[in-house]
Amino acid sequence: MAQQSQSPYSIEGEWDELYIGGEWTESASGETIAVEDPSTRETITHVPRGSPADVDDAYEAAADAQDEWAATPPARREELVQELLETLEERSEEIMGLLTNEAGGSAVMGGTSVHLAEDQLAEAATLPRRMKGEHAHSNIPGKENIVEREPKGVVTVISPWNFPLNLSMRAVAPAVAAGNTVVLKPSTNTPVVGGLLFGRLFDEVGFPDGVLNVVTGRGSEIGDEIASHPESDVVAFTGSTPVGRQVAASAGENLAVAAMELGGNNAHIVTSEADIETAVDAATFGSFVHQGQVCISINRHLVHEDIYDEYVERLTERAESLPVGSAHNPDTIVGPIIDESQREEMLEYVDETLEAGATLETGGDTVDIDGVEDSLVVAPTVLSDVTNDMSAACFEHFGPIAPVIPFSDVDEAIEMANSTEYGLSGSVHAGDVGTGKEIAGRMETGMVHVNDQPINDEAHVPFSGTGASGVGGYNSEDFLDEVTEKKWISLQHEPREYPF
Repeated sequence: MAQQSQSPYSIEGEWDELYIGGEWTESASGETIAVEDPSTRETITHVPRGSPADVDDAYEAAADAQDEWAATPPARREELVQELLETLEERSEEIMGLLTNEAGGSAVMGGTSVHLAEDQLAEAATLPRRMKGEHAHSNIPGKENIVEREPKGVVTVISPWNFPLNLSMRAVAPAVAAGNTVVLKPSTNTPVVGGLLFGRLFDEVGFPDGVLNVVTGRGSEIGDEIASHPESDVVAFTGSTPVGRQVAASAGENLAVAAMELGGNNAHIVTSEADIETAVDAATFGSFVHQGQVCISINRHLVHEDIYDEYVERLTERAESLPVGSAHNPDTIVGPIIDESQREEMLEYVDETLEAGATLETGGDTVDIDGVEDSLVVAPTVLSDVTNDMSAACFEHFGPIAPVIPFSDVDEAIEMANSTEYGLSGSVHAGDVGTGKEIAGRMETGMVHVNDQPINDEAHVPFSGTGASGVGGYNSEDFLDEVTEKKWISLQHEPREYPF
């Protein structure tokens, strides 16, 4: 790929080629897609408009490289992943700049994304040495049972736009470390930091050709081809539940393993015994970090009626104190929504909730940015007098919106928390850890955090949801199980007697 004088990791660099089989190449169509900065609404770069032919080339390269990569000694795979971690650390400032330009990420979001990606790489580097088999005694005289763990083959990674760096890394890194090859399809909104950046990192580190292949393009044009490709053995997808259902169905046509992390409607339960200041501190972060565009952010605040008014007042004060504006301002906490369609959907939920009888405490509209026409920044919004069936509460609003719902006792809070098809994350503040743990145990969700908020992710701890929040799991042994398979080999050491 041709390089300019600026850093190859800058948004001003050239990002108009696909990464397939270790080579940078134009798309078969020769066409590109414009990428917009959500803060400025300006086009900042162009990426390839991948075609079905490009998808086929990527899978062919991945399949061709897989056997040799799987046979690579564990120590060498570990070494390359460690070098990838070191390169990411060295390039962290530039990568945070990409997140600001492409994803509208604030300094907090950028730093968190890089930290989580580094954590994923550090964990992935341990996997080559953890791919150990088992030995089991047999019921048959003279037989020995051996169970070996092998890579699945070719892993498809379809990553989202909200946290494109770490949510791509959590699938790509362990898949590769375990001996698989990968085809990565990033979101159309964030094709650089969620996709082409990975090609550049793998290229710089020196991974063998074909271990990672990156195809950018519109999901409407190549999404089905990616999800249903016959060379794909695992499809790892992060995104909305409706799209996830389609991706899983397409993967199922080829009996590929589907690892789906989908939507959420996460409850933040605050009882009358809670420390209100601590609960509001957690709530402010859990609702407004990265504009609430987090699958595990707080979607509903369930607060005991005895402390409800004070909680709403304090949360409103905190929301109004948050610096709002362009993500290019280092002081900004709440920056732009990713695009117009997301902005309009969340504001529609707010309007519908107000029409249903809720009260707008603060926010509820866009915030103007100097020099920007049609700003994508939505003011931090707090809604009171909300019920569980109002739009901002029953739908995943995915924005800087905090619907606050009162409850009279813990049983009612649990019933409301569980009255959703989702089960991704949640949080509880109940005065002491023991009581909080009891409440957490009754919440029907894959993850719950006591005396905290729902946004937590550690690479060595399982990350998964229940119900419409997905199937399969990420992190630690859970994702290793998704991208490897076990083979039973029996050894008959002495002649066996058969019944005929």
